Amino acid sequence: MRQKRWFPIFYMFVATAFFSSIVIGFTQLTSEKVKASEKLSFERAVLSVLPGLYREKMNNSELHRIFIEQVTEPDELSAGAYTLRQNGKTIAYALPMSGQGFWAPIKGVIGIEADKKTITAIAFYQQNETPGLGAEIAKAAFREQFKGKVISVGDKPLSIKRPGMELGASDVHAVTGATQTSTRLENIINSALTNWRHQLNKGDVAK
Repeated sequence: MRQKRWFPIFYMFVATAFFSSIVIGFTQLTSEKVKASEKLSFERAVLSVLPGLYREKMNNSELHRIFIEQVTEPDELSAGAYTLRQNGKTIAYALPMSGQGFWAPIKGVIGIEADKKTITAIAFYQQNETPGLGAEIAKAAFREQFKGKVISVGDKPLSIKRPGMELGASDVHAVTGATQTSTRLENIINSALTNWRHQLNKGDVAK
């Protein structure tokens, strides 16, 4: 009888260990796929902000091949940005940015021309803001505002202003009804640009 009283405990221990091993194995199996998907999303964002590299119907294999062949990894000259170089000449930069949005982290890439002051495009590869509101930052209507904008030399490289306000060379309109997301995105963008500019200046001084 005493042995039988231990049987339920032993059974639960074995069952828990068995199902835990399944969950752990499944997590390890899927984590590699998740990482690969995240990497492709990042590469797609980089290509989409660099001139002439991205096409809508590009499959994953072609996308990865072009990224590897055409994009230079960050180095001292680029101050942490990915670079498109052709015939030894810098064409544009792709600067990663990340930070806390209103609900979750926002991660994206800012494209910058070789002059280091003109925006080519902006893209996002991770965001979980409110659908129909903050999530509109990932839509073309919002992103296309950044093309051709000039990075200001002041304390705020770019400004995201309320809809309807007059815009300057370094301003875009916020998403209507998404003030918190827009404010946080402005901080994320400006933090990335300010740090990049600081690193570029340090590199110029060191030369």
